[in-house]
Amino acid sequence: MPCLLLSRGRVMRPGPEGPVAARSPDGSAPDVLDVTERLGNEFGRLFVVDLDGVERNRPQLDYLQEIARDGEIWVDAGVRSAEEAIDVLVAGAYRAVLSTTRLPDLREARRAWRMSTEVAFELEVRGRAVSGSEAWQGRAPEEVAQELRALGVEDLILSFREEAVDWALVATLAPPSPLWVGGTFEASEAARLRPAGAAGGIFHLDERLGEASGSVSATAVGKGAG
Repeated sequence: MPCLLLSRGRVMRPGPEGPVAARSPDGSAPDVLDVTERLGNEFGRLFVVDLDGVERNRPQLDYLQEIARDGEIWVDAGVRSAEEAIDVLVAGAYRAVLSTTRLPDLREARRAWRMSTEVAFELEVRGRAVSGSEAWQGRAPEEVAQELRALGVEDLILSFREEAVDWALVATLAPPSPLWVGGTFEASEAARLRPAGAAGGIFHLDERLGEASGSVSATAVGKGAG
């Protein structure tokens, strides 16, 4: 599942000091809906990181609604509460992504799940421990995954930050419900997903963004963004 970064209606790519706008060879900005339509046609689903929601708590709901018309989208819009997850789903997302980096605790995860089962939950991992808000920080991924699955959450995303994918951990957490691998996962590692029991991987765009948007210049789109 390709990951696309959006900010203020623009396609972004990571730069050395943070995300920067992607540009076509002629210097123009690629059309967001053109990019998302082509990616959707190629891959069937798209993981959208709404940087306005993540960084400023102001998700681009109008844009998300337009993008959702082209196919299945999973959206990380920086959800911090159950109500914000519902806003993303109403905008047309197939899955609203909750994350240990922003959701305050298991109680809020429970509220979100009761309001809608169309959510996925991201466990950000550093050094084989969960990273994020105080309620999650430093805990074992196995423990957090068990708690979330006890609520009924099915789609889990295991996102590795600043380190390679721990495939042994992926294999440990993969059963019994779908587990997606994100963060530093690369498309070139796709062959490792099935043996580890993962449902799929969320990879950051590099030359594929150019192919999907008509020669957009966006090399090495950031591992770890989103």
